Amino acid sequence: MSSLKEFRCEICGTVSENPIHWFVIECTDQKLAVIKWDLTAAASPTARHFCGEAHAQTYISRWFESVCVPPPKHVLKAI
Repeated sequence: MSSLKEFRCEICGTVSENPIHWFVIECTDQKLAVIKWDLTAAASPTARHFCGEAHAQTYISRWFESVCVPPPKHVLKAI
């Protein structure tokens, strides 16, 4: 007996049992990895799923905004 697994896009909520052309993103606050659709990667508990390149890019942009802050002014003056 096989079981079908559904995946939901993190951005738009689209659900698919056959996520062709989807992307998986694994990330922490220090590292982000983009993976072409792979069922093993997608099944990871830390995986995020995206229905296409545009939604993966949206997530990546939000990730950069959340972790990238300008350096303190004293660091800029030292350069």
